[in-house]
Amino acid sequence: MSNKLSTLSNLNQRIIVGVLGAAVFVGGIWFSEWTYFLLFLGLTLLGISEFYTLVGVQGMRPNKPLGLLLGFVFFSSMFLVQKEVMPPELLYLSLPLLFLVFIAEMYRKKPQPFTNIAFTITGVIYIAVPFGLLHLLGYLGEEYSWQPILGLLLLIWAADTGAYIAGKNFGKHKLFERISPGKTWEGWVGGTLLTVLVGYGLSYLFLDLEVYQWVGVAVIVGVIGVLGDLSESMLKRSLGVKDSGTLLPGHGGILDRFDSLLLVVPFVVAFLKIF
Repeated sequence: MSNKLSTLSNLNQRIIVGVLGAAVFVGGIWFSEWTYFLLFLGLTLLGISEFYTLVGVQGMRPNKPLGLLLGFVFFSSMFLVQKEVMPPELLYLSLPLLFLVFIAEMYRKKPQPFTNIAFTITGVIYIAVPFGLLHLLGYLGEEYSWQPILGLLLLIWAADTGAYIAGKNFGKHKLFERISPGKTWEGWVGGTLLTVLVGYGLSYLFLDLEVYQWVGVAVIVGVIGVLGDLSESMLKRSLGVKDSGTLLPGHGGILDRFDSLLLVVPFVVAFLKIF
């Protein structure tokens, strides 16, 4: 009886956090460019901090203060450039800042200095760069638009939902058993098909992109999104942990919730900038 109550309590907690989280995200992205900026700046810094804490389980000692500073500078600079508040040439200042990691490590006197350097930089590249590139989707036109960003999040949700339904009902062939035993080829295909259908539907609701662009983005999300999930699973499995964090009760951490988005964004930005 107690186990059933515990399971029900966890489910209720997961639902409540999911609904509140969705409301915050939709509201933050839709309300204004500044609420969007603050929302994803918070995610960037929390995600980097979570990553550094996670790899610390195995004794790595990334430079958290400097990594957070680099993430803040890159994310904020990309936003200000898109708003045309800051000249794009100033982005070059990110390059010497990145190499400050090497200089700073000499003074930290920690074991395995180059391992620490590698993980410090990886945290910035893995989290701050994709979230920073997200600004390019918000400013595809002359002014900020919430449609491409919210549409991308809806497509990722569709991919997860489609993969879960197809995998549960038809899943027989393991996709990558060594990393994630529960994922199947059938789930991947089902997730991609539902994502393409949703992408086609979004083209009639969110008019900032053409039909072929929404469908193209949907294909990218369907194909690449699961690889983002697998990448984060590979990280957690290598560290021997179940969740990346405990910030979101019932949902794990920031990386658990945004693993697909982090890998998808660079591909989507490249596609939309070229096509």
